[in-house]
Amino acid sequence: MNLKETLPRIAISIGDLNGIGIEIALNSHEEISKICTPIYCLNKTLLNQASKLLNTKIPKNFELFETLGDFDINPSQVCKKTGLYSYNSFLDAIVLAKTKKVDAICTLPINKESWSKAKISYKGHTEVLRDIFKKDAIMMLGCPKMYVALFTEHTALKNVPKMIKSKALKSFLIDFYSCTKTKRIAVLALNPHAGDGGVLGKEEKAIKKAIKKANKLLGEDIFSNPLVPDTAFSPNTREYYNYYVAMYHDQGLAPLKALYFEESINVSLNLPIIRTSVDHGTAFDIAYKNKKPSNKSYINAIKEAIRLSTK
Repeated sequence: MNLKETLPRIAISIGDLNGIGIEIALNSHEEISKICTPIYCLNKTLLNQASKLLNTKIPKNFELFETLGDFDINPSQVCKKTGLYSYNSFLDAIVLAKTKKVDAICTLPINKESWSKAKISYKGHTEVLRDIFKKDAIMMLGCPKMYVALFTEHTALKNVPKMIKSKALKSFLIDFYSCTKTKRIAVLALNPHAGDGGVLGKEEKAIKKAIKKANKLLGEDIFSNPLVPDTAFSPNTREYYNYYVAMYHDQGLAPLKALYFEESINVSLNLPIIRTSVDHGTAFDIAYKNKKPSNKSYINAIKEAIRLSTK
């Protein structure tokens, strides 16, 4: 049997073509094609256009799944056409995974403003997956040194407190444990000083209740009591925990990206398909400018997709 035929097949959702995704895909193809068979959800017309703008040759074995669409690529621009195309590329990748034509999906970065301009109601990939599969998908980001799961994701900060309900958080914690099987998980408080006994906020009461019920159901003290957020990522704490649950987006991702920005990835848990992603945006400031964007997150995301698909 040809070795190429035995490699995992990974669908690559191409992301926003006005950003750095296509450049990373082209520059990384030789490396990743040694460990998987990538299937790029992109058509020849747009691929040729991007390669000319980048002055980069298209590899001979650059296999495409022809996502329909034809428009002018405008580097570094927010655009409803590229927003819609990145969405359709992702939908095609999902179909390939659902029909078992690929073993996993890896997504390149989208631009949320472009999705909004294209009248796409979702704010990101995870919301799409959650709706399509009718499952409570969990967004986890990180690397083996530290992973962070987000209880609330792309939501305005003012809405977070009212979303912290003990029943919903308990279910989230149980699902997260079921996906990771890790025995020590740090749960962050919402308020400064973990609320200071209610002086700085009452949300910790719901968080503590969810933790207590989750630990009781699991029969073990898997989840910590709510940790004070400003010290939860100190070196001493990270020696004990490398899985965290954050109450909101920046609470978990600011420290993660400060520590491990280039190597971190995004993984969607609690789904019937495997999806990984880069942990960075479209970087319009350097797109198509021969700045050679780092591909470390992309390579790690591909490797994790392979690892999960061959477990």
